[in-house]
Amino acid sequence: MPHRVVVLALDGLLPFELGIPQRIFGLARTDDPRGRDRGRKLYDVVTCSARPPGPVRTDADFTITVEHGPEALATADTVVVPASYELGPVHDEGRLTEELAAALAYVRPGTRMVSICTGSYVLAAAGYLDGRPATTHWSSADHFQQLFPAVRVDPDVLFIDDGDVLTSAGVAAGIDLCLHMVRRDHGTAVANDVARRTVVPPHRDGGQAQYIQRPVPDTQFATTTTARAWALGRLERPIQLRDMAQQESMSVRTFTRRFREEVGVSPVQWLTQQRVELARRLLESTDLSIDQVARDAGFGTPTSLRQHLQTALGVSPTVYRRTFRSTAGHRA
Repeated sequence: MPHRVVVLALDGLLPFELGIPQRIFGLARTDDPRGRDRGRKLYDVVTCSARPPGPVRTDADFTITVEHGPEALATADTVVVPASYELGPVHDEGRLTEELAAALAYVRPGTRMVSICTGSYVLAAAGYLDGRPATTHWSSADHFQQLFPAVRVDPDVLFIDDGDVLTSAGVAAGIDLCLHMVRRDHGTAVANDVARRTVVPPHRDGGQAQYIQRPVPDTQFATTTTARAWALGRLERPIQLRDMAQQESMSVRTFTRRFREEVGVSPVQWLTQQRVELARRLLESTDLSIDQVARDAGFGTPTSLRQHLQTALGVSPTVYRRTFRSTAGHRA
């Protein structure tokens, strides 16, 4: 059976965020080795309300009709809570309403819990985030931390994956988080296919800053685009920071500052992220030895590859390959 994702629609919801899980998870398919179609659905996405089926208000000039009540939460493998502007005591006092508490009581132990933007208030009020790292929209981070002191809030990241509880920043970061979950569940090839069909970047690392000073570079300033393209074409080779700076005719100091302003992470962090992504693709889609994957991805040695993959994903290269070969089928 496909993995069941249940999206909890609350009054005051943002229609854009409500549609993210349906779009991202709904497009995920297995590879079809015969090439006849896109394979079977990997997720079954259902939207429910915290009360009996019926209309739910949005923050726009229309309402939506939800056909499932809170009982649908009992069928969920993953629950997603998008943001709402009408959370009432959840937002103001950090406590669930009786209606919302009764709805969440349907959630089975072990269910993966996910929030998009200020949906994190619901997870925190329900106790899912106590003692755990979490994020929310940067403009709500201070209030969120004051209201829920037991939560370890990080306002500077796009999303946080803490195993069975995941939280994201606002709006587009919800897309990043859902793509990350598809990648975690079924591998890079499936996630990249969804990203292509959605026409969004296939991967933005969760540790990237929420707020980037110049996300669209000012034409008056030199950008770091050329250096990034140059580096991506030679990830298997040693790349020094000064070499990247030279591609833009900048000093190392200026280049590092501009890079962080435009990308949200340092050049060294970005290089590591790109090499981890390349290693993942090679482990999933080829029969190359671990030694060769390490060399081709620019890590040099299996030990270095193992350390970086363990840090980024919590698994060894061998376990990662075995997991996605058994989950998504042999794609070499």
